[in-house]
Amino acid sequence: MAASLDLYLSFILMKRILIILCALVALLSACKSKTQQAASQFQFNDDYGRIVNIPTQPQRVVSVAPAITEIIYALGAGDLLVGRTEFCTYPPETEQVECIGGITNLNIEKIVALKPDLVICGSLVDKKIVDQIEKMGIPMPCVIEKEKFNDLYDNIKRIGQLIGRAAQADSLIGAIRIQASQIDTLSHYDYGITEDEIPRPTVYYVVGFGKGGNYTAGGNTFVNDIIRMAGGRNIAENISGWNFSMEALMQANPDYIVVRKEDKESFCSMHPYDKLMAVRLGKVIPIESGTIDLQVPRNIEAIRTISDSIHHHRITY
Repeated sequence: MAASLDLYLSFILMKRILIILCALVALLSACKSKTQQAASQFQFNDDYGRIVNIPTQPQRVVSVAPAITEIIYALGAGDLLVGRTEFCTYPPETEQVECIGGITNLNIEKIVALKPDLVICGSLVDKKIVDQIEKMGIPMPCVIEKEKFNDLYDNIKRIGQLIGRAAQADSLIGAIRIQASQIDTLSHYDYGITEDEIPRPTVYYVVGFGKGGNYTAGGNTFVNDIIRMAGGRNIAENISGWNFSMEALMQANPDYIVVRKEDKESFCSMHPYDKLMAVRLGKVIPIESGTIDLQVPRNIEAIRTISDSIHHHRITY
């Protein structure tokens, strides 16, 4: 009888030990899982002021802004994109990526169906939509276009961080800095004077024109920096925003006008724009849409185009 009791007590003790061991294993496993999860994520401070948990190596990315899409491709990471907006049209390879609607009318169901592990948005996406998508467990950090040309470098760096391409981002930033410095040297035209003393022809950038009103880039935009880096002076540098009156345009009568290629003919033939000196002297600079409208690496092309035109006319005239 005593032997049976000892055997029973030993059995109970072993059972309790096994239960404790199982609990410890489960606890250690949970801790390991949390550690692995933490190691596979990092915290990102986005431009909405939120802290977003981001996977360290995202494999399926949706872009909700043309500038973000273009930068992702510039970083050699176009293969990560599984979704983009109808406005994301550069480079041409974007046609192969699933369209998820416009920027302000996103197809949330299609985004979710693409099973992204990361969605990156810009400034035009309503924060309510951002919150709605994140409630579904999909991180959606915001990286917006900013006021200064140099902010492009920060945006490239941040997007590179988001998609696991930090080294490529640093290389791209370095390449753009070199190109910008070379164009800036050309715009100085070796006057042997300081930058502030450089004679700068006046420039007007056409964003909108005609019955809808006149719109341009004010002094608080990166476009203003592009014009200055090209060697010009923006006639709208003293305004904030995009509205510009016809009276102010006619009075300023800029030396050069920059307009999208597709708008040049209609702008130059429309009254009263056809009376502007720049139109009459053939100093209207057609520019590739997207190189100046978006804050992207191709801004260098816009600077070069404007700079080359100004440089050409300085020699010709």
